[in-house]
Amino acid sequence: MNAKLHAVTDSLGRTIRFFTSAGQVIDYTGAKALVNNLPSANWLLGDRGYDADWFREAFNDR
Repeated sequence: MNAKLHAVTDSLGRTIRFFTSAGQVIDYTGAKALVNNLPSANWLLGDRGYDADWFREAFNDR
């Protein structure tokens, strides 16, 4: 059994929020769980697993 940890960090790498999912679950699950609670930011750094139009639109709407 394995798990994935999806994390939101500040500019110093300190964890602000996180979500744990099963290892076989796609990365979008973690993104959907965290996107509505993200703090204000000027930029975002993310893994390719989170690259989706709906995710980018969610940030543009904020």
